[in-house]
Amino acid sequence: FIVEGNALKLDWESIVPKMQLSYIMGNPPFVGTKNMNTEQKKDAKLVLSDWKNYGTLDYVSCWYKKAADFINNTLIHCAYVSTNSICQGEQVANLWEPLFKAGVKIDFAHRTFQWDSEASLKAHVHCVIVGFSQVGGNVKKIFSDGRMTLAKNINPYLVDADNVFIVSRKTPISDVPKMYIGCEMKDDGNYVMTEDEKNTFLQNEPQAEKYIHPYMMGKDFIDRKPRYCIWLVGADPGLLKKCPMILERVNKVREFRLSSTRANTKKAAENPTLFASILEHKNQYIAIPKVSSQNRRYIPMDYLDGEIIPGDKLFTMPNASFYEFGVLMSNVHMAWMRAVCGRLKSDYSYSNTIVYNNFPWPVVTEKNREQIEKSAQEILKARTLYPNSNLAALYDPLTMPAELRRAHTANDKAVMAAYGFSTKMTEADCVGELMKLYQKMQ
Repeated sequence: FIVEGNALKLDWESIVPKMQLSYIMGNPPFVGTKNMNTEQKKDAKLVLSDWKNYGTLDYVSCWYKKAADFINNTLIHCAYVSTNSICQGEQVANLWEPLFKAGVKIDFAHRTFQWDSEASLKAHVHCVIVGFSQVGGNVKKIFSDGRMTLAKNINPYLVDADNVFIVSRKTPISDVPKMYIGCEMKDDGNYVMTEDEKNTFLQNEPQAEKYIHPYMMGKDFIDRKPRYCIWLVGADPGLLKKCPMILERVNKVREFRLSSTRANTKKAAENPTLFASILEHKNQYIAIPKVSSQNRRYIPMDYLDGEIIPGDKLFTMPNASFYEFGVLMSNVHMAWMRAVCGRLKSDYSYSNTIVYNNFPWPVVTEKNREQIEKSAQEILKARTLYPNSNLAALYDPLTMPAELRRAHTANDKAVMAAYGFSTKMTEADCVGELMKLYQKMQ
């Protein structure tokens, strides 16, 4: 028989007594935490309120909690098709740690695959299938790209490794340089200019030239589209008085911030000449875009001149050597990133607190370091062969130059050698080994 109703408000036991049930299967709604409507938020609070940080969880998490409660002390096996976000980023610890404490075990998993809607307006959703129970399966299986592998244990990142939870850290777990996030403006667009806008602005107010700096967000960085910002850190008030067009923008920023309902934005109105958060590098730094296409094998990173002001869609590592650049650009770091980072739609959403600060770096010999520094420089050298190509073109799988591919392959081998990893390892095997290193560093 069929029962129609809100599954999160229904008493499942009243529909099917648990002792008469063997399996629970479902395809719960795919709604991200930021896209839930009022009723869905009420459902989430009803089901998840005894979990801390439940507000970060996608709607599908409610079905996992309902099932975990229902199958307690039973032999019932469950499986849900879910958005892959529940096995990535900050949601992993917030969902799976309480589930595991409740006795849940992952029996089988199908790693990320694309679900194409049959609707006229196609919705490409990236899904996983997770099978779980309290009793556990005798044979654990992981399915990926049409292949099946046996696993000793399936952890919440759907990797054959011990159960670990990668949580946000303020500082790196390894002895490496800190990574910073770029400036947040809260300016309603008043401090940013395109190249044409900058040229027009300076035609009318040439005395403002010293206050116009190159500026980049993540997309500007990848596409190499020039943008500029009004940068007034340390600006002389007397000289600013001679720049009425800048003062007009400062006043608009102040009014915008004062009109906000957010306390931090209102507070920033006290210093309207400044960005809401300030990051300035005097020297060259490595820049990493916060968001990058999932189609790229490598997140494009590069060195930027200190005069370029990074926006908050760029992460930065000042005073970084070619060694750090080589490790960050390696397939090892990218494997870790793909396993633990969050997603923006289907694109990678890099993070200093989750991805970088938890990444276990290798213990290297001088020879290892030299090899990685050399291979990193070869990557940069290969890029210079194509001065008219931006990072988007260079790292498109269809147009990536052969010289750049070879340089990356050599760098991958150098970094894997530093870890003592075999080049025959799969990406999942690599992540499993990295998680073992991560556990040892705790």
